[in-house]
Amino acid sequence: MSKRLFVGGLPYSIDNTQLEEMFKKFGKVSSATVITDKFTGRSKGFGFVEMDDDNEAEQAIKSLDQTELDGRKIAVNVARPREERGPRNFDSQRRGGYGGDRRRRDGGSDVRGGFRRGGR
Repeated sequence: MSKRLFVGGLPYSIDNTQLEEMFKKFGKVSSATVITDKFTGRSKGFGFVEMDDDNEAEQAIKSLDQTELDGRKIAVNVARPREERGPRNFDSQRRGGYGGDRRRRDGGSDVRGGFRRGGR
């Protein structure tokens, strides 16, 4: 059974191939993925590695956890199972944040921009 590892604190310059090379020293790597921002394509500084053998994965954790890579201390541990999230709600009727009821507390109307001059 394969073991999925979380690798945090990665330098932003590292790519999937370099991540895989780091772990190949300890055994067979099924996959190595650096997580990237979907809009910019830049690394988020963490990734996941899947190794086929549990003992090899444990050896990689012991050897690489808290080591330094390009001036950054990396963390390597067993990844937690992915939490199931419900569907995202993009309902335009949601409340909160900016907007909402724009009436003033003193009963006056909403004044947007400009200066309010007294007596007019």
